[in-house]
Amino acid sequence: MERRTVLKGAAGVAAGAGLGALGTGPAHARTDDPAYTNPLIRQRADPHITRHTDGFYYFTATVPEYDRLVLRRARTVGGLARAPEAVVWTRHESGEMAAHIWAPELHRVDGAWYIHFAAGRSDDVWAIRPYVLENTSADPFQGTWTERGQIATRWQSFSLDATTFTHRGTRYLAWAQHDPSQNNNTDLYLSAMSGPTTLTGPQVRLSRPEFDWETAGFSVNEGPAVLQRNGRVFMTYSASATDANYCMGLLTAPDDADLLDPASWAKSPEPVFTSNEGTGQYGPGHNSFTVAEDGTTDLLVYHARQYREIDGDPLDDPNRHTRVQRLRWNPDGTPDFGTPVADS
Repeated sequence: MERRTVLKGAAGVAAGAGLGALGTGPAHARTDDPAYTNPLIRQRADPHITRHTDGFYYFTATVPEYDRLVLRRARTVGGLARAPEAVVWTRHESGEMAAHIWAPELHRVDGAWYIHFAAGRSDDVWAIRPYVLENTSADPFQGTWTERGQIATRWQSFSLDATTFTHRGTRYLAWAQHDPSQNNNTDLYLSAMSGPTTLTGPQVRLSRPEFDWETAGFSVNEGPAVLQRNGRVFMTYSASATDANYCMGLLTAPDDADLLDPASWAKSPEPVFTSNEGTGQYGPGHNSFTVAEDGTTDLLVYHARQYREIDGDPLDDPNRHTRVQRLRWNPDGTPDFGTPVADS
């Protein structure tokens, strides 16, 4: 399926789709929540915040121009809002990696820094594939960012939102990709890796859009993020069009399970994080996880808009803002995402 065709054909559907997952209740705000100002960083979508062993929080995200990769760092999460932003890489003028620079993530692996991101071609902006940059400097703001090329997946098809994590000594890559045999947009896939750039296979599908809340506007599962807690591996993902229908789903596997066996993963039948009229936040999703300054409190990082109605293609609207709030836990050890908190 051609992504360009899908985008044009579904624009009216996305704008008029019913928000079946739209919440109206109050935010789960409590007096012991860490005091973060929201939005944390304006016009930064697909946010990724990681706390490194050097004590810094590192931030990267998609910029609305879709043309460059940026980094910030600060000693506190709140400090990222005021931290200077460095451009560490700019799109090519032609050929591959020349359009739609999306969803970067910064990871420290085996003594080097890596940025995983997605990009299209100048002659086909929707030929989006996953790419990797490497920097062997101890400081990602120093040294040289070297292009390590495209991550080779099973198909040469629309593919994005790669994230990497380790579990029981094995490194994995999770990502979203279009299966050419299917009449949908993207599914979620998982593979083991021999390093931060190479898949060792098998490449298994963990989730395909099937519920109404995953297929509003577009049939999408994308933006995986992994959190390992309480004897389980949790994988959040985002679903549907990138307007107010956008929301988050959840996959869960036991910690001792074979993560490459799709049967190990249970899929929540309802979204876990949705638009909320009561708090005025719409289209929350493409999240990451980090920990608060106390080193133990889990934080949910995501983007959302402050309005429901969008004029034109949602991808042309720049106001997906980075937000952060506390992630709570249910008595049974499962995450309680609550609702997107109101603006500070």
